[in-house]
Amino acid sequence: MTSDSESKSSVSARVTVKLNITMKKKTKNPPFLSHEFIIQNHADIVACVAMVFVVGLMFQVSSPLASVFVVMQHNVTASVEVQPGVHQDLPFYNAGIRDLPALFFYMLISVVMHAIIQEYLLDKVNKKLHLSKVKYNKFNESGQLIAFYLVSLIWGGDLILRENLLNVASIWEGYPHNNMTFLMKFFFITQISYYLHVFPELYFQKTKKEDMPAKIQYAVLNLIFIGASYVFRFTRLALVLMVIHYLSEVVFHICRILAYSEKTSISSKLFKLQNLLFVLARFSSVILSVLTFWFGLAKASNQELNMSEGNYNTGLIRLNSLIAVCFLQAWLMWNFIVLQFKRMRETKQTASSGSGSAVKTRKTEQEKAKARKMRKEQEDSDLPEVDQDAKKKIK
Repeated sequence: MTSDSESKSSVSARVTVKLNITMKKKTKNPPFLSHEFIIQNHADIVACVAMVFVVGLMFQVSSPLASVFVVMQHNVTASVEVQPGVHQDLPFYNAGIRDLPALFFYMLISVVMHAIIQEYLLDKVNKKLHLSKVKYNKFNESGQLIAFYLVSLIWGGDLILRENLLNVASIWEGYPHNNMTFLMKFFFITQISYYLHVFPELYFQKTKKEDMPAKIQYAVLNLIFIGASYVFRFTRLALVLMVIHYLSEVVFHICRILAYSEKTSISSKLFKLQNLLFVLARFSSVILSVLTFWFGLAKASNQELNMSEGNYNTGLIRLNSLIAVCFLQAWLMWNFIVLQFKRMRETKQTASSGSGSAVKTRKTEQEKAKARKMRKEQEDSDLPEVDQDAKKKIK
């Protein structure tokens, strides 16, 4: 009895020791400023860095330096006719080199917002869905992009109404568009900052090497086109093209999230709508670019390069801009067509495999029936002749 109790106590002691070791391993914090520590606490670290600039605005000594990062720069005052015969001086903004600190600060804000959406929204939904690793990453990517695209759509639509850009001619009239409103300038600073934050997120999210090229390509293309339109003062055209593009993209990512949430009846119908919106977005982008660069700006009186006044309306810049936009739309359309053919091939393969499996099941059922029949005939042949005659009479 004593030996049994001693053995039981020793086993329980071992189990408790193992549990303590595993608990220590789980609760043990990574070393300070190690890679794992930075990745786990990157949102808090980045928020603290951003708070340094915000707090700096409160003190007279640091306010001039902190305002360069937080406040929009290159502000000018222009006289605007508010009512017939009544002019008023209003603040406007231009693009310039002093926008770089603001891009850095709002890139930090984008990282913090990314972490907030991930922790308080997407992670809670993922716990209920129990997705695989591949679907989990795609679900998070779509969730983040839906939040960004929806905010950009509402903001961009409001700017289109404020700037009266529903009138197509106003996209190129009055070029160069130096005097931007605060909301217009802040919109472009936010857009560029968001695509800049993609690069540190590759490290913070532990992105796999095979997934990096697609995300880097996505960020670089947006930075090139949005940044070039901001520098060359083609902000009105860029605003309209972004709103058109974001409309088709937000529907696509909503479809993908619904598909991962097993709402296939809704997602399949929305995918058809998204396909239509994608094609319309490509054609409308090309048409607006041709109207702006080939017809609208080509008829303007100021056709000379003047960087101090922000005038980049030259034949070479217009031609290269038009080629770049058309090439981008053609590349997006080509990828779309390839993807559609790939989906059609996959659906055909699944259908053929389904029909093949049905034929196989039919064949196996027939073979089983034949085997049962053969077995019965064999059993009947093994019986004596008297029993066989009796069985025939019964049948």
